[in-house]
Amino acid sequence: MNLMATLGIGSIVGLVFLGLAILLIVGIIVWVIKTYNAFIQLRNNADEAFSTMDVYLKKRYDLIPNFVETVKGYAKHENKTLEDVMNARYNAMNSATVEQRIDNENILQGALKSLFAVSENYPNLKADQNFIDLQNTLKSLEEEIANSRKYYNGTVKIYNVKRESFPSNIIAKIFKFVKKPLYEVDNAEERKNVKVQF
Repeated sequence: MNLMATLGIGSIVGLVFLGLAILLIVGIIVWVIKTYNAFIQLRNNADEAFSTMDVYLKKRYDLIPNFVETVKGYAKHENKTLEDVMNARYNAMNSATVEQRIDNENILQGALKSLFAVSENYPNLKADQNFIDLQNTLKSLEEEIANSRKYYNGTVKIYNVKRESFPSNIIAKIFKFVKKPLYEVDNAEERKNVKVQF
């Protein structure tokens, strides 16, 4: 007797469906693992991008007190502007979340713009070599910060798109991959670069 006669047609059909079911389950497991690992990689890329930006922000935080001291020597009656810059720096440095950091960085950028506006009123300050060197360093840092923000936003966009796209959004919900914030400037005036003039 042949095997088909022994098992019967119904048993063979059952084995075929069982084999297909096993392949489907294995395929789903492989997809879940692959999607989960992709989320881990994208999340780590976004975290690394933020850390890179954070390094440049720290350099700027370290530069600001020197800048303020230089301006203070020439613009003694501009204490409010100088205090605003230092307070904004403190708040940005001590932000607890990415969202707070973004908001406080926007405030700091506005305060720096005010500081540069003050420097325009003091020709001797604008001619001071220390001030010029600090301006050049700050200008270079601002360019690095802008580039790192672009990189951060690019990695966050890829992560968020995958997080919101079907069917990977199912894995994102199951494993609680939360949306990451983009680094956006809320105030239209703050969208302009810090003006560094000589």
